[in-house]
Order: sequence, then C-alpha cells, then structure tokens
Amino acid sequence: MTPMLLALADGPAPASGGGPLGAAGAFVPLLIMFLIFYFLLIRPQQKKQREHQEMLRNLQKEDEVYTQGGLVGKIKGLTDQFVTLELQEKVRVRVLRSHIAGKIPATGPGAGQGAAQGKPAQPPQAAK
Repeated sequence: MTPMLLALADGPAPASGGGPLGAAGAFVPLLIMFLIFYFLLIRPQQKKQREHQEMLRNLQKEDEVYTQGGLVGKIKGLTDQFVTLELQEKVRVRVLRSHIAGKIPATGPGAGQGAAQGKPAQPPQAAK
C-alpha cells in the first residue's frame, strides 16, 4: 500500500492539550442543556403540580369542580380519598380526589344558580 493510504487509515492525529478547560470542557455543553431543560420543563411542571395539590387540599363542600373525565358537579361530600359530586339533582357520583382537575370559578353572587335550576343561561346584553 502506499504511504498516503496508510496515513488515511490511521485517522486524524489526537489533539494534544484539548483547550483551556481540558476534559471538563466537554461537560459544559451538557450542563448548559440540563439548565435549559430544568428552567423550561422541569421547574414549571413542579410548580403546576404543587398548585394542583394545594387546590385539592382546599376543596370544600359546595365548590363547583370538573374532573379529568369531563364530569362537572358540586361537591356534596369529602373524604381523604374520595369526593362525592352532585351532577344533577339526586344524581351523585364518587370520584377519586386526585381526579379532580380544577375548580370552576364563581363569576359573582349566585353564579351557577341558573344552570342548576334548569333555567337557560342569558346571553350578555349588547350596549346600545
């Protein structure tokens, strides 16, 4: 074989020194990627999970909530693990407390009263 082919088969010569950081310089990009993932993905998810746990701890009777399965109702009973929801008059279901997805915010005095009594919701009046 020719000397040129032997030189190509050996591959490039290893770098001597490697730069000012040496072998630790290879970990800097990994550290930066970890920090980006932490602040963009992990930390916001932990905050959201803490807020959800706090909301579950503060549930009270007569709160209007929705479940992960899409059921909407008023809380009629609470235990450590279960919540009894009233979906309609005399229609109650028990769901796991952890499956409550969120509260439905009250929009003023008597909020939700119309729908619970079978009255259709009134659209907002247009300004004249």
